[in-house]
Amino acid sequence: MARSLDGLLLSPVADQAPGQVGTRTRFAYHEKDGEIWAEYAGGDVVRGHLVGTRAGDRLDFRYVQLKVDGSTSSGHCVSQVLELPDGRVRLEETWEWESQEGSGTSVVEEVTEA
Repeated sequence: MARSLDGLLLSPVADQAPGQVGTRTRFAYHEKDGEIWAEYAGGDVVRGHLVGTRAGDRLDFRYVQLKVDGSTSSGHCVSQVLELPDGRVRLEETWEWESQEGSGTSVVEEVTEA
């Protein structure tokens, strides 16, 4: 099993569609006893939160976010936790909006620079 997400800062490796998370978004993860949660912001997202569970290297969570245009949105995501050769954590995600149309995949990786 890949290491704990607790205290890690992660960021998408590529931009998504406008109005969604992107390379300027930072996720601050927490993990305890199979529970995961994170706060995120950056780019088009003013504030976002996710909460869910971890079973082995599989995350299952819901997310909600407030965008710079004042709109809100929510969705569901399942992620696979991987460890990169350099020791950083990578999440390979499959997500879908629940508050609007749309779904897709994304990759976020641990940020090591300040």
